[in-house]
Amino acid sequence: MLKLNWLTLALLAVLLLPGAARADEGMWLPLYVKRLNHADMQKKGLKLTAEEIYDVNNASLKDAIVQLGGFCTGEFVSSRGLMLSNHHCGYDALQSHSTPEKNILQDGFFAATPADEKTNPGLFVDILVRMEDVGAKVLEGVTPQMSEQERTALVQKHQKEIADAAKENGQYVAYVRDFFAGNEYYLFVYQRFGDVRLVGAPPEAVGKFGGDTDNWMWPRHTGDFSMFRVYASKDNKPTTGPMTDNVPYQPKKHLSVSLQGVSEGDFAMVFGFPGRTQRFLPAAGLQLTLDQSNPARVKLRDKRLKLWKEDMDQSPDIRLKYASKYAGIANYWKYYLGQNEGMKRLKTVEAKQTEEAALAQWIAADPARTQLYGAALNDINQSYTGLREYNLTSVYLNEAAFGNELTAFAARMLPLYTLLKDPKADPAAVKKATADLKEPVEEFFKDYNVATDKKVYAALMQMYYTDVPKAQHPEIFRTVEKQYGGSLKKYADYVFANSFLTSKAKVEAFLAKPTLAQLEKDPAFATMNSVYTNYTQNILPKQQAFQAPLGRANRAYVAALRAKNTDKVYSPDANSTLRLSYGTVRPYNGRDAIQYDYKTTAQGILEKEDATNPEFAVPVKELALLKAKDYGRFADKNGQLPVAFITDNDITGGNSGSPVINGRGELIGIAFDGNWEAMTGDLAYDPNLKRCINVDIRYVLWCIEKLGGAKSLVDEMTIVNNGPNPGVGPAGSGAAMLGEMSDVEKMKVKSADGGKTKVKKKKEKEAAGAGM
Repeated sequence: MLKLNWLTLALLAVLLLPGAARADEGMWLPLYVKRLNHADMQKKGLKLTAEEIYDVNNASLKDAIVQLGGFCTGEFVSSRGLMLSNHHCGYDALQSHSTPEKNILQDGFFAATPADEKTNPGLFVDILVRMEDVGAKVLEGVTPQMSEQERTALVQKHQKEIADAAKENGQYVAYVRDFFAGNEYYLFVYQRFGDVRLVGAPPEAVGKFGGDTDNWMWPRHTGDFSMFRVYASKDNKPTTGPMTDNVPYQPKKHLSVSLQGVSEGDFAMVFGFPGRTQRFLPAAGLQLTLDQSNPARVKLRDKRLKLWKEDMDQSPDIRLKYASKYAGIANYWKYYLGQNEGMKRLKTVEAKQTEEAALAQWIAADPARTQLYGAALNDINQSYTGLREYNLTSVYLNEAAFGNELTAFAARMLPLYTLLKDPKADPAAVKKATADLKEPVEEFFKDYNVATDKKVYAALMQMYYTDVPKAQHPEIFRTVEKQYGGSLKKYADYVFANSFLTSKAKVEAFLAKPTLAQLEKDPAFATMNSVYTNYTQNILPKQQAFQAPLGRANRAYVAALRAKNTDKVYSPDANSTLRLSYGTVRPYNGRDAIQYDYKTTAQGILEKEDATNPEFAVPVKELALLKAKDYGRFADKNGQLPVAFITDNDITGGNSGSPVINGRGELIGIAFDGNWEAMTGDLAYDPNLKRCINVDIRYVLWCIEKLGGAKSLVDEMTIVNNGPNPGVGPAGSGAAMLGEMSDVEKMKVKSADGGKTKVKKKKEKEAAGAGM
């Protein structure tokens, strides 16, 4: 009887949900756009059918969107696999192809011919084939009487079986993800293309204009874009990596690029792969983040960044080696800082506590609800009380112990170490383990500076030793106390003087003939192993003891919220699966007496320009073009060059590079950031402050064609302009724009009435494409 009530009530909670969704908040599964979102999207200005957005059997917008490298989004903009994403998503590729003599990260790069496009082994894109609700299959056999461990084991077994079947013997990449704290499950099936070549990017001074100062801020004037091309086999199938006979991929769909521009109130849709949100995190979890996790992350990253920057400022070679690493760490250093400020300002914890108090009253008012959800909030609070004792150790493990490069590199040896310890290990397995390390070793030492890492190692390990409760210390710290008086600086001197892991030649010599004795004797590996073993044997089991009841309680808590608030359709938390959000181009009031416009222009670049500050330096060529107002066909109706705009779309990390699409399904911008005032967005949505910052596609095209001299890449795209004014040049008229065009360009201009003027590029043979 209990099982029947549990299932029936859970089903009713879902069936009672209304069919219309809020427009602002939500990263929605495109699978349900027709049922949940389409009518509301139409009211905001969408002209497409639901099937034109998501269709399994026919080409749709979802086929033009890719996940890039598992961490960003990209979009196809030509029938030959040409793809746009963010500059910071291409940063690592740009840095890896740069040398002090030919620094394309600094100077920018656009491939003049296909032969100039640069291969990136290991980089891939995933293109969604289909998504499917598999909740019934995953939860088959699950009962409320099961322990959390039993439930987890059965669920994971079903998830693996479903995903393995969907892979069709390696033809696809597939996985099953949980939604709403494990109340729902969906299967995602992708094609993975392993040949992704760098096509171009503007100079770093354009792609990162504003640097750390402007990061997470509005207004912005950053040309945050890069270009790649996806390659496939001759029959248009995925390959695992670059191959000599690969050809440009022909996507099922690619986005047309609009020169119309944006106005306040225009419809905007963001399509991409948002990474992770935690909007169902209870008050106790928010409090732990505010009190402990974020301050520790900020403190440790701040130290690492300062030490890196000291050396980067002294050496162009070190600056190039650490540019990508520095950018990645700095990005979320500022994010954690802003998130805490926002939580305090918006009283996020207090708001959640109020919500939970109302939920507790609603649960207590009904015996059936009490039976179903009654223990949830109490179990959550007790679990977080327990987790708080060990949380700091977890943060310091990731940000301090493994925050230095040597320890993280030493951890790459763990699979080989496990085999070397096993007297029955297959020699072929040992050989494979050493072969698997060849590429990581090459990659590690390419961008490694021993002296820099030694400083970071000493500082971060000292902070780990000082800040983490002594009862939770790894055994290696006993040695540090006895032999080095607790000085991690002295210990770092010993480690770096005696570890073979700091030398590429010595590592390669070891891998040629690996022995257990040599690896165990190495002080860098021994330190890493001590820290890692301490965590897995002494910390993790205690955390898991609290996490098991927390998992069950969270499921009940989320289910209760959805059952209580039947007038609201909740969107699931982001989890790196394909989502869409929709909203409008919209300004905002940042603070008292401060109102922000919805767009920026090149005038702001000139106003911010400062040759003495690397963050605001402007390339000489760009400066000359902007001062001459040489905007060509990319100017707006006022004769200005648009640079960026904001919308109220709901986005998060992972949406970097996502296309911003207008009501006709055309590309108008590329999402690249969020605003400082809404840094709590991953934890709680603020409809008044949340903004998505986008680079205007006209600035992107201007940078490619005018600044980069790569007009052929723009010509490859399908350029459309359905606006009343196609954009004017410096002279301020459409005639002036035509006067600047070549004869070939003029032939592409087809004029109808003022509301239907189109600028068409020469079309390639029909195929189709996608991005981040």
